[in-house]
Amino acid sequence: MKRVAHYVFVRQRHNWLQFLKFGIVGGSGVLVNLFVIFLCNKLGPAYHGPAIPIPGTDFSVRWYHIFQMLAFLVANTWNYQVNRSWTFRSAHHRSWLREFFPFLATGLVALVVGLGVTTALLWHGSPIYLRQIEWLDESTGLRNPLYWANLIQIVVTMPINYVVNKLWTFRAVRGLKQDPDHELPMVASVVAPEAVDESGELMTTQELERYMAERDAEDAEHPDGPEPAGGEHEPARGG
Repeated sequence: MKRVAHYVFVRQRHNWLQFLKFGIVGGSGVLVNLFVIFLCNKLGPAYHGPAIPIPGTDFSVRWYHIFQMLAFLVANTWNYQVNRSWTFRSAHHRSWLREFFPFLATGLVALVVGLGVTTALLWHGSPIYLRQIEWLDESTGLRNPLYWANLIQIVVTMPINYVVNKLWTFRAVRGLKQDPDHELPMVASVVAPEAVDESGELMTTQELERYMAERDAEDAEHPDGPEPAGGEHEPARGG
């Protein structure tokens, strides 16, 4: 119990603040996403109209798919930049593009799922077609199925994006054996808080692997969980 308390309240004290910031940025990203959808709906073609025919089928990519992909790109870029400069303060660590493309790539999984959810909600042949709800008659913005479909897909895909980021972080840790210079992703401290040291700094993969090995050794030596004298050991920097 003592070791658990130490881990939560000492080792992770910096991570709680980062998690709060990460949540604030994520919330602002939702607003950015919704705003882009609103602009596209106001300035663009009818959202339910066909945009790009799918060869060999009777189906088309609809304008709401285009709107959603554009909103994703803008909101994802917004989240990345604000997280980079404010949440994780990594602007001077790695190049902008070097961190951006992995950040974008993890979001693509959620985007694909989100497009599927939106299609199910806005396609007239779907059993969960939103226009079946009499209240959603497009008479006002609040009654527009497009906005509700976009909000629903955001709620559905948020946990998916979190899981993908966590798996990505674990993959980076495992990649140490193949690439000693492998770097942990920017969001590692939030999705995998064990990757942060007591000073709030993100560990290198070498440091993280060494730290986890030390924890495993301590657990084997003290199966009942008492904390060794002197507190928890941290891996030495460098080397």
